[in-house]
Parts: sequence; C-alpha cells; structure tokens
Amino acid sequence: MFLGEYLHTLDAKNRVSLPSKFRKELGRVVVVTRGLDHCLYVYSRKAWEKEARAYAAHVNGSAARRGLARLFLAGSAEVEVDSSGRILIPDHLKAFASIKEKAVVAGVADRVEIWEEGAWKAYTTEIERDADAFAEKIDTRA
Repeated sequence: MFLGEYLHTLDAKNRVSLPSKFRKELGRVVVVTRGLDHCLYVYSRKAWEKEARAYAAHVNGSAARRGLARLFLAGSAEVEVDSSGRILIPDHLKAFASIKEKAVVAGVADRVEIWEEGAWKAYTTEIERDADAFAEKIDTRA
C-alpha cells in the first residue's frame, strides 16, 4: 500500500524521482496515465492490468464510460524506473497535469499520484477545510 506525500523536482529531461518506499512495490516498469483532478496516476504493471481490464470492459458502454476509458487507456504510457529511481513523465502527461518544476508524489492506497505542487496545495487546502462536512455526508467506515 502506498502512503505519504513527497516533494520532488523534475530534472531537465522531465524525470521525477519516486520515493524509495514506493519503488519496490511498483517494480522496474510502471504505467503512468491521466488521473482525475488533473493529476497523474502511477501503477505497477500488475495493478495496471487490473485497472485496464476494468476500463476496457466499458469501451462500448455509455458516453461517460467510454470517455473515462479513453482518458485512462489512451493516455497511458509504460515507463522504466531508472537506476536512480526516476521515471520519465511523457510530454502529453506533463502538460495534462500542468507540471513545470516541482511535483508532489503521493501514495494513495493502490496507486501513486503525481501532482503539480501548487495544484496539490490548493486541493489539499480545500479538502482539509471541508473534511468534517464530507465525513458527515459519507459513511467513513465503508
């Protein structure tokens, strides 16, 4: 399980370091794809196969299901983790997430998310502000 948040700087070649805590579970090849809230999702190959099968089952469904399947599947890229623990962020994914110089690498259960630093700060500020109201609306034990 991936947990925690880490601030990293993209290098001149659009590479970002993955926290050492995440590397073993992710493996040597990972899949990076567009995520919700304009962040990037990073999956191990095994976890991605499960996700991809779920989305592929919906490519002929409703417009909303087709759209999400296309967003995640067509936008994905397999990338290798180099010997220094870095991955290359493809240009189309870097642009999607508006990542420029600094990125937050966050562990979110079965996946890793990569956020533009300012977007992460704005998102977490909003969630922290509204957390009590969210907790009242949902069953947090489910």
